[in-house]
Amino acid sequence: MENWTKFLQPYEQAVAELKVKLRAMRAEFAHSGKENPIEFVTGRVKTIPAIEEKAVRRHVAMDRLAQDMQDIGGLRIMTQYVDDIYRVVNLLRERKDMVILEERDYVTNPKPSGYRSYHIVIEYPLQTIDGVKPLIVEIQVRTLQMNVWATIEHAINYKYNLEMPTDMEAKLRKVAELTFQVDDLFQDMHKEIQDL
Repeated sequence: MENWTKFLQPYEQAVAELKVKLRAMRAEFAHSGKENPIEFVTGRVKTIPAIEEKAVRRHVAMDRLAQDMQDIGGLRIMTQYVDDIYRVVNLLRERKDMVILEERDYVTNPKPSGYRSYHIVIEYPLQTIDGVKPLIVEIQVRTLQMNVWATIEHAINYKYNLEMPTDMEAKLRKVAELTFQVDDLFQDMHKEIQDL
């Protein structure tokens, strides 16, 4: 890649815009008095080394990054409860300022590692000085508990250079199951409170 700054700038702009829009949804809920499914929103653009590493690992040609790497720009929406994940997903489906290209439900169908999250790949029509530039961006929706697990698993995975020992994988799967049990208990408690 000759000019990373030029390539990544539109993603920086798109992530910044989407963070504002998704955080505005949270503010709308707060002002409406309705129960808010969004705890907080974060976003980032992948670092150059992370893009290069993933391109090698996934056999993505550098001239195909914009088409074949769906998470150069990424946003994460955190919720308190599992049910809120699906509320947020439905809200995103209704939006007219993005097109959903793909959905992957790792909440109901976790990865073998135990990873859970709901991934939505969107095409976002970025308004630039040269016209509309459609960008592929990934939005992940997960509970706070799922996020803690994923953050720690990611850090451990990179300490082992993606070659994690079998016993560590088993421990992470066990923690993932315990994490989901905690989410289930919180969901049950939330339903009890709503029924008061």
